[in-house]
Amino acid sequence: MTVHPSLQNYADAWTHAVEAIAELVGPLVEGEWNRATPCPGWSVRDIVSHVIGLECEMLGDPRPIHSLPRDLYHVQSEFARYMEMQVDVRRHHTAPEMTSELEYTMIRRARQLRNENRSPDTLVRAPLGAQQTLELAYRIRAFDTWVHEQDLRYALNKPGNLDSPGAYVTRDVLLQRLPKVVTKEAGAPANSAVVFDVGGPVEFLRTVRVDTDGRGSIDGSPSLGPLVTIGMDWETYYRLACGRVRAAAVPDRIKVDGDTELAEAILRAFAVTP
Repeated sequence: MTVHPSLQNYADAWTHAVEAIAELVGPLVEGEWNRATPCPGWSVRDIVSHVIGLECEMLGDPRPIHSLPRDLYHVQSEFARYMEMQVDVRRHHTAPEMTSELEYTMIRRARQLRNENRSPDTLVRAPLGAQQTLELAYRIRAFDTWVHEQDLRYALNKPGNLDSPGAYVTRDVLLQRLPKVVTKEAGAPANSAVVFDVGGPVEFLRTVRVDTDGRGSIDGSPSLGPLVTIGMDWETYYRLACGRVRAAAVPDRIKVDGDTELAEAILRAFAVTP
């Protein structure tokens, strides 16, 4: 039985991104696996280890029994510790070990996708012992894998796939979290609107509207009198929202019209990934 129609888009996006990752790292020599990436604290090897580990969890494999070192500066929360386990356990794996495990994991996951017959609302394992729907799990894996593909491309100086299927999944995931950034994190006032005008390979315009009670919503209609309009290209948008860069480091790639103080508050809180 083929994957449920509501899951197919995420399955396709994940497949495209993970195959791109395999293609990127396949030719690397041993030393290149240690290159730093924009993901704080993680090398090329660590990114691939993370992808392998999370896909193994999607397959239902048991998590490794492993003690983390105490000096990992980037591990600041229980969620980070959870994610680091699959990474640290592979830190001394060789390049052939990494590519072989990635290929084997991709084969197993592709088989799982082909045979998927569970309903999208089926509850499955989530990080830290929580549960999530199968649809959410598929969406997050597509999102996460595409972002890490871009981390690898940046580290290896091989740009590309900024408009691939995973890019559109990533756009939707990040936009879903934008009203909270504008209202709760940046404190936009009631009865106001903030417009985001994004160009480049993935182009969109979205308005976050704050109602009389301070609650935010988002839509694709322009606002006649926004409090502020923030413009940037798609690559800058996703990198800011995923915590890969801070606005202060790329001022030439961001344009602000209107309330600059609110814009600065929004951009300070823009990163929404843990």
